Amino acid sequence: MLKHGILGLLNYGDMSGYEIREVFKDSLNYFWTAQTSQIYRELSVLEKNGWIKKQTVEQCGKPNKNICSITDEGREELLRWLSAPDTDTDMRSAILMKTFFMGELPIENSLAFFKELGEGYDRALKNLKNASSSIDLYREITSDKKSALFWQMTLDFGERYMKMFIDWTENCVHLLENSEDRQ
Repeated sequence: MLKHGILGLLNYGDMSGYEIREVFKDSLNYFWTAQTSQIYRELSVLEKNGWIKKQTVEQCGKPNKNICSITDEGREELLRWLSAPDTDTDMRSAILMKTFFMGELPIENSLAFFKELGEGYDRALKNLKNASSSIDLYREITSDKKSALFWQMTLDFGERYMKMFIDWTENCVHLLENSEDRQ
C-alpha cells in the first residue's frame, strides 16, 4: 500500500525522498503512517520494479540528492491499483483488543482510560480540521482541481471517523459510569 501512496505522490510531480516524506507527513500521514526508512526502502523497490527512475542532482556543499519520477510503467501500476475494487474490512485495532480484555481492570481505571482516549480523539479531530487549510493551499497551487476534491473527501472521512470514535468513547464512559459493578 505504501508503494502506491508514493506512486500517487510522484504522479503529481518529481520529488526527492525528503520531499516525498514532507508531503507524506502533510497529507497521507493522517491515515497511513510510514517511517522515513520505510519510504526510502520502498523507493528502492519501486526503482527495481521499473515504476520510478532516479536522477542524481549534484549539490555544492551538500550531499547529492536523488530526484524520483514516476515511469510510464509506474503510472500504469498506479492506475491499475486505483481501478481495482478493494473492500477494506481489516479491523485490526489495539484499542479494540484492549477494550475486549478491559474487564480485568477496576472500573475506575477503565473510566480513566476511555476519558483519556476520548480527549486524544478530540485532539486528532482538531488536527484534521487544520488539514483543511492545507488542502485549500494545495488547491490554490495545483492546476489539478479534481484531485483536491478527492483530498477533501479523504479529509471528510477522517473527520467522520474521529467523530465516531469520540461518540464511542463517550458511550463507553456512560456505560461504565452506570455499571452495576461501579456501585
